[in-house]
Amino acid sequence: MEIGNSRFANTGGKLEIITMDCIFCKIINKEVPSEVVYEDDKIIAFKDINPKAPVHFLIVPKKHIVSVNHLEMQDKAIMADLVFVAQKISREKNLKGYKLVINVGSDGGQAIDHLHLHLLSGKPTELP
Repeated sequence: MEIGNSRFANTGGKLEIITMDCIFCKIINKEVPSEVVYEDDKIIAFKDINPKAPVHFLIVPKKHIVSVNHLEMQDKAIMADLVFVAQKISREKNLKGYKLVINVGSDGGQAIDHLHLHLLSGKPTELP
């Protein structure tokens, strides 16, 4: 349910307010510029502005989902889409190897409250 700039999500029986004033939502809506490397009707991928490796892309569902903890059964295809987009980008960029990382919650290193997959390549990396 959405009201104004907020979306309400039922997370395990708990009603949670999710702000729609999200930097990734703004990138998706073309309100904030980014260096997009892939886009379709469900997913957008762009270069990370604070890269942790020579190649560092963020792969983001266009549907605002706060984190893995906020996925619902009807969202399970989104997770597959994220991985297959990573595979497609890696082939297009001729990456020899890469790391995929999803941080969950602030204690897990998630800085933006919008589900996203990190694709890192180019050298051995610390987890983002």
